[in-house]
Order: sequence, then structure tokens, then C-alpha cells
Amino acid sequence: MPLPSGVWSIQDQDSGETFHPVIGPAAEAEALYVRQLRLEQRFQEEGELTLWDVGLGGAANPIAVLRALSNKRGRVRILSFDRTDEPLKCALEHAEPLVYPRGWEAVLKALFEDRRARVRRQGLEIDWTFEQVDFSSAIHRVMAEAWDKPGAILFDAFSPARNPEMWTLPLFNRMRELVGKTPCAMPTYSRSTMLRATWLCAGFWVGRGCATGEKEETTVAATSPALLDELLDRSWLERCRRSTSAEPMVEPVYRQRPLSAESMNRLASHPQFLEQNI
Repeated sequence: MPLPSGVWSIQDQDSGETFHPVIGPAAEAEALYVRQLRLEQRFQEEGELTLWDVGLGGAANPIAVLRALSNKRGRVRILSFDRTDEPLKCALEHAEPLVYPRGWEAVLKALFEDRRARVRRQGLEIDWTFEQVDFSSAIHRVMAEAWDKPGAILFDAFSPARNPEMWTLPLFNRMRELVGKTPCAMPTYSRSTMLRATWLCAGFWVGRGCATGEKEETTVAATSPALLDELLDRSWLERCRRSTSAEPMVEPVYRQRPLSAESMNRLASHPQFLEQNI
């Protein structure tokens, strides 16, 4: 479907949500993930990168990463997760109007048909796997412990109101456990107080992310403060304390509540705020 800007994107018929609804797939993916995470610079320095792509959709996010790295030498390992392959099929069938899949059709076709694409493009070695699973369930299984640890997570689930199981504290607790000590950053499009409180309670460091589309800022979580440009500060913690929608969701049922005393204590004792003399 065409967006008001004239760029085409994909709409999910079941949820009614449109992927990258304002500035389009390529522009949003480049701003939110590629530039913000400085992936080109990191790849240039390290020569390899492992990504978790949570919410494959039409593959716009990983394609943006691959385009940015296409003139580099090294190895990219991508693990994509989605419960359906319909958006991927749509991207293949409508590559021309969508624009961003152009030139990557063969890779996407292998991913769709075989669930894995292993190719070399000039000096770039790509190993891309698609796990068609419910990520919110799969991450709690033993098999998740075998997933390669990511240096970056492209987190692009539908909104909490539409897809609450992807935004719960138990899910992010498990993600933090699996990532372990690996230097890893995870941006997403949301700037909600509830999301930020959830990520902090799960043990991530959390900062303000770049603007994209109509959003003045987004959110980035990381395993280390060194990976963040602008940490949430004491003034944010005070606003969170007063918010009517800050309590992390434990069950996959969307609701809005102020912080509990227990959650407030967890936030106040987070190193991110202790180091700011909270």
C-alpha cells in the first residue's frame, strides 16, 4: 500500500497495522538501526556481526543492514524470527513498488523457500536463517540457548496493544539472560514509559533513541552504558514515578498501571540511576 509520502509499505490484514507507516521501510530501518547503532563502523572494526531480527515482517530491517555493509568484507549472521512468512512473501511479490527488496530477491527467495540463505556478495559473507516461530514462546525453550549471541537486536514487534506477549517483563528478562555479557544494543520505535521501565527492570541500560518519522525520539537498550549516547536520567525516573502507565506487564494482557513499590525499588537501585546519585 502507498503511504502519504508516496513510499510503499506492507499492511498486516489481521492486525490492521502498517509496517514503517510514516517514512517507509528503508528510511526508518536505516535511521533506527543502521545509523543509530553505527553498524558500518562496528563491522569495519570487527569484521563480523550477529543480529537477532525480532519481527522479520517484509525483511526491510535486515535488508537495510545488508545494503549498508554490502561494500565491506566480513561475515554477517542474521537470525530472523516471525510467526508468519506472509509479509516476506508479499515483499518478494511486490519488490518493484516496495523498492527496498530490489537486488535482494534471490536472497529473500532462498530465505522464504529454504528458511536459510547462505551467499557471498563480493567480500560480504551472509548467513541468514528464518525461524518461523512465536518468539515469545520460543525464547523460553531450551533451544534458544543455542542461538548465536547477538551484537545487535532489531526489535520490531507490533505494538503492545496489538501484541502484548512481545512486550512482557519475563520475555525481556529471558533476552537479557541469553545475551549475557555480549556487548549488544537493541533499538525500537517506542518511547513509552512502560517499555523503558520494563527494559530497566530486565537489567538493560536504557537511553533515548533517534527521531524517526513523526516520533521525536525512540528508545535503545544495551548491555553496557558505553553503547548508548544519552542515558535516561533522574528527571525521567521522577516522571516514571508519577506516570499512570509505567508498570511492566508480567502477563501477556495489555493494561496500564502506575509503578508498584517493588518496581520503583528495582528502578531506583539500577546502576544507571545509582551512578547518578539517586
